[in-house]
Amino acid sequence: MKLKNLMMAATASVALTLGAASQAAPVGFAECVSESFVSFPGNVVEAAVNAPELSTLVTALTEAGLVDTLANAEDITVYAPTNDAFAAIPADILNAILADVDLLTNILIYHVTQGINDPRSFVHPVRRNTLLDQQVYYAYNNGEARVNNAAVECTGVNATNGRIWILGSVLFPNL
Repeated sequence: MKLKNLMMAATASVALTLGAASQAAPVGFAECVSESFVSFPGNVVEAAVNAPELSTLVTALTEAGLVDTLANAEDITVYAPTNDAFAAIPADILNAILADVDLLTNILIYHVTQGINDPRSFVHPVRRNTLLDQQVYYAYNNGEARVNNAAVECTGVNATNGRIWILGSVLFPNL
């Protein structure tokens, strides 16, 4: 399967599960924006390692050789898909992504922006550049803060070198 076809199939599959990705009742805009951050005493990678719901992301970061890069980066924001978000991708497509280090790396760095960003703060779409040099957009839609179309947990995690936002689905760049 060609790279573009693989990405289109993965995006379509994940799009079908967006409604089921977040089971919590939507929180109003003001309530979501006012939620406090959780502080973690280590870097973004250490925070992810300590979150069982991010174990697939940690495995992917390891496979792509990005652990040290993200652990040593300064002032980054990581949009972290949960294990359930990765599980929503059909197994054959996920396995193909995990087996292609270049593709995996591109997908993972698309989940990182420079600077400490807060996607909960925007009612109207606002774009931010990712480390892949493509943009993600923030918006508040259907009662949820979102990055692209992925639901964002209202509570962010502040780590020593950046911030993590938990996402209900995997983001896919244009490749």
